Amino acid sequence: MTEKRVCLGKIVAAHGLRGEVKVHSYTDNPADIDKYGLVEDKEAAHKFKIKAVGPHKEVMRLKIEGVNDRNAAEALIGTELYVNRDVLPQLPEEEYYLSDIIGLKVYLNSLDKEIGTVARFSNFGAGEIIEIKLPHRKETEMLPFTKQYVPTINLEEGYIIVSSATMIFADDDSEEDNGAEC
Repeated sequence: MTEKRVCLGKIVAAHGLRGEVKVHSYTDNPADIDKYGLVEDKEAAHKFKIKAVGPHKEVMRLKIEGVNDRNAAEALIGTELYVNRDVLPQLPEEEYYLSDIIGLKVYLNSLDKEIGTVARFSNFGAGEIIEIKLPHRKETEMLPFTKQYVPTINLEEGYIIVSSATMIFADDDSEEDNGAEC
């Protein structure tokens, strides 16, 4: 079951003295973050009317109606901006909203071996990175979110399949003891 809302971005900093904020936009085109009407915070406690001012390095500058000084802008740092799913465009086949993939089970090569769950996505400038939480490790494993590494996504059944080409998913606890000593 998919969430009724989708996160469009996160406020990461204040910009200037007149209440602008910097937002890490999760939309394909970062400038489109203001194209979906009112947005709200994660708890749906506050609604915001936003206007994209322009790009600033890897983020978008936004003006939020009613936020008129730096102190008010700083108070919003960390706020995630959500929109109702029904205002978003219908996606073509084999395209997904990343928020729909978070939480899915992750299998290695086939449905025979479940290795973890999708924890989150990151983008450091070279494309989306999928982070997978493995039950036997504290840290997440990361791999490029491409067809090569993630050949199968099944939202209806709630899983993805990752390729073993990465070889990063070896279970440290399952290595056989062959009797050799160092």
